[in-house]
Amino acid sequence: MLLLAAALGFSSCTDKYMEVITVNAPVYMSFEDLRSAVAYAPARPLVHPGKIYFKGNYLFVVESLEGVHVIDVSNPSNPQNTGFIAIPGCVDIAVKEQSLYADSFVDLVTIDISDVTRPVETKRLTDVFPYTATPPENPDYPCAEVRQEKGVVVGWEVRRETHEIKTSYDNTPVYPLWYDGWSKNYSLAESTSMSGGGGTSFGKSGSMARFGLYENYLYAADNSQLYMFDTATPSSPSPAGNQYLNGSIETMFIYDGHIFFGTPNGMTVYSLRLPSVPEYIGSFWHVTSCDPVVVQDGYAYITLRSGTTCGGGVNRLDVVKMSDDYREYHLVNSYTMTNPHGLGIDRNRLFICDGTDGLKIYDATDREHITAHQLAAFPDIQAYDVIPAEGFLFMIGDDGFYLYDYSDLTDIRQVGHIPVG
Repeated sequence: MLLLAAALGFSSCTDKYMEVITVNAPVYMSFEDLRSAVAYAPARPLVHPGKIYFKGNYLFVVESLEGVHVIDVSNPSNPQNTGFIAIPGCVDIAVKEQSLYADSFVDLVTIDISDVTRPVETKRLTDVFPYTATPPENPDYPCAEVRQEKGVVVGWEVRRETHEIKTSYDNTPVYPLWYDGWSKNYSLAESTSMSGGGGTSFGKSGSMARFGLYENYLYAADNSQLYMFDTATPSSPSPAGNQYLNGSIETMFIYDGHIFFGTPNGMTVYSLRLPSVPEYIGSFWHVTSCDPVVVQDGYAYITLRSGTTCGGGVNRLDVVKMSDDYREYHLVNSYTMTNPHGLGIDRNRLFICDGTDGLKIYDATDREHITAHQLAAFPDIQAYDVIPAEGFLFMIGDDGFYLYDYSDLTDIRQVGHIPVG
């Protein structure tokens, strides 16, 4: 160590220094393999379910970074896990007509699902998303250098390697730090105000998505930038430009010609009067906390939770009244929660995934006293996100997929369940 310190002290006299250390070394998938990997496989168990998306008779459940489970919900009392579409690097999805859009690490993939048992990749836009790598599972060791030309990082392994010591201005060793800037903490947000029935162009997603559809555009948001794609021909989208956003973006919800972004510090609103050029029109600020948002009839419902990388220790539901042009905001009331995650709203029926406290359902007609009007509660589950549609509620949690019938508000009940593997 003394020799190393002396060598660093006289760095101007030597070209480079080497060391043998234990590192998190990246495991790669080549770009060639990535771009030939989309395929259909028999049903497999849910292991790490993430985003959910409802379209027609199917619910699509993302298996984070691996692909999409296809769940047949045509019989809500008996949902069937019917197959799996392998899409490496997938975190978010959206469906327009018979085309499923998915991120695949740095690419956007379009898949024809007119026959979900025979999905066909119809278009791939390469290198349209930032190159990122998920964090290693073992944080005790530094990360080895990532060589992008080798492909995408699909994992990490701990091993001993010889490395050149790279130093900062004061000769302190510097190690690369990679983080999941694109896909961390993804789940779904409602992509349009339309239902997911078979007669509509778009489906429905949950409240934590960063993919959304509006008219002829697909929008995808990372932490600070919005990526836009022209979907006038659904099977063959084309890039339509990028736009920097105000704030660190977590979730996206599209409603009434506007995009409502959830950020660690509040809700940011953009107008889609010109869909190809979203226009910033205002923000509602709150304490620092992660916050998905859903909107209906001039009101925004925002959940804030602690225990995340967003910071903050608040767990609550905020109800915000907005002006007709969505430029003015007034906090109606705040409600203490346990650890709220995703949420959904359907004709004043409010569904909240309150973490370890399970699923809670309220009549939100009286927005100043929402928690006084609880319709039902299902406490013995770890709830994550929901999609309410046509009297049925699709919910994803740590222990699987749940389906509820809320067509009769006096008898809301669970009617289906697919557990994790």
